[in-house]
Amino acid sequence: MAEAEFNATGVRIERWLRSLTRAGQVVIRDGRLALLTSYGTEIDSAPLQAVQAHKPLFAARDRALATLNGHRYSLTLGAPELFFKALEAARPQRT
Repeated sequence: MAEAEFNATGVRIERWLRSLTRAGQVVIRDGRLALLTSYGTEIDSAPLQAVQAHKPLFAARDRALATLNGHRYSLTLGAPELFFKALEAARPQRT
C-alpha cells in the first residue's frame, strides 16, 4: 500500500459558527489528517481510521464536513472531491 499525501492550502476552517482560519491547510500524511492555521499551528489532527468526512446535503459545492476527535469542522476547499479521494486512498485497507 502506497501512502497517499494530500495538501490543500487556502482552506477556510470553521467549527460551528466560529471561523478558526480563512487560509488554513489540510494535510494528509503518514496515516493522519491534520488541520493547520495559516501560520502552520495545528488546530487538530487524528489518525485516518478515526476521521469521518462527508459532503453536506445543503451547502455550497466547495464544502466538506470532517469530524476529528469528536469535533466537527466545516472545510471550504476549492475541490472537496479531491480531498475525499485522497482520504479514501490513504486509509488502510480492511481485510
